[in-house]
Amino acid sequence: MADIIAKRAKTLAEFGEMMGKVFIPEEVGAGIASYQPRPSDIVISPYGKCGTTWLQQTFHTLRTGGDMDFDDISRVVPWIEQAAMHDIDLNADQRAEPRGFKSHLSYRDVPKGGKYVVSFREPKDAFVSMFRFMEGWFIEPGTVAMEDFFQGWMAGGPEGDGYWGHLLGWWEQRDNPDVLLLTYGHMIADPERHVRKLAEFSEIAADPDLIALTLERSSLGYMLEYKDRFDDAMARAQSEIRCNLPSGSDSAKVRKGGVGGHKAELPAAIADQIDAIWTERVTAVTGHADYAALESDIRARNSG
Repeated sequence: MADIIAKRAKTLAEFGEMMGKVFIPEEVGAGIASYQPRPSDIVISPYGKCGTTWLQQTFHTLRTGGDMDFDDISRVVPWIEQAAMHDIDLNADQRAEPRGFKSHLSYRDVPKGGKYVVSFREPKDAFVSMFRFMEGWFIEPGTVAMEDFFQGWMAGGPEGDGYWGHLLGWWEQRDNPDVLLLTYGHMIADPERHVRKLAEFSEIAADPDLIALTLERSSLGYMLEYKDRFDDAMARAQSEIRCNLPSGSDSAKVRKGGVGGHKAELPAAIADQIDAIWTERVTAVTGHADYAALESDIRARNSG
């Protein structure tokens, strides 16, 4: 019998089938259920494509003094939802204290008992970034229209609430002393402030030399130089086995970064839909007319 030819999805339905093979509900649930948080644990839990990898690298550099001896940042700052898939013991000690974890879970679903860091991002940028991230890995470039992908993005991923529920759930915790809310744009605009704030929140003593090292090793240039450490190597290997994807797909998590990149490629119809959903779901709860207003509020809260 001839070998089955490896291929990427060419329709949204095929993409959905592949996601179901990578994020098996019982497996995801087992990882979440297995985790027993310690009060000092730092759980980094933004929505997808909203700054997770930058925060993982920043946190790991701060707590270790610059360790880069890993093949995948999610091996040393493990992804809770994929722990069972990779046979990672979430309750084991890690290379340094405090322990750190990655997640994309909403506050409703994340295991309670640790400390939580969440960065928000303009939804239009987050959507476009996710679309481009999936192209070349799970999706054959040019085969799935952005408009079709948007419908799937709106439905939410395998981790639950979708962008809107995730944002609103964490926003409700803005006064919780065990929750640190940040924004992607402010992290880019003032990285030193955020390195210091993350160190303080994580109770890591950071002298000027450690701050400088962390700024260097969490910079876009440095992470691009070592992008093989930030490309979901473990998840990509499993996706190639489970979904019969071509080997060596582009799963790089570190790209050009930036704010407002959606303006160059997001169809106006999708932008209008996102604005309408914001008004209906977010303004009605938070009082913020748009994402810029919410980000301004969070910046003010973090200005001290």
